[in-house]
Amino acid sequence: MSSIAKTPQPPYYAAIFTSERTEGDGGYGVMGDKMVELAAKQPGFLGVESLLNAWKQARRDKENHRD
Repeated sequence: MSSIAKTPQPPYYAAIFTSERTEGDGGYGVMGDKMVELAAKQPGFLGVESLLNAWKQARRDKENHRD
């Protein structure tokens, strides 16, 4: 099984961001892209993972493997 990212020796930290979307975009996508751009410039940045995307993929996989 592959890992999400090759992590350094501990200690290391995770930043967790949650949001609740509302009707309309309101610049959400642009702001999200900017946050990742800024975070990527920080020492030790490993990457970004979206639980929502992982959940959607798991659901698709489950639906595709029905008998």
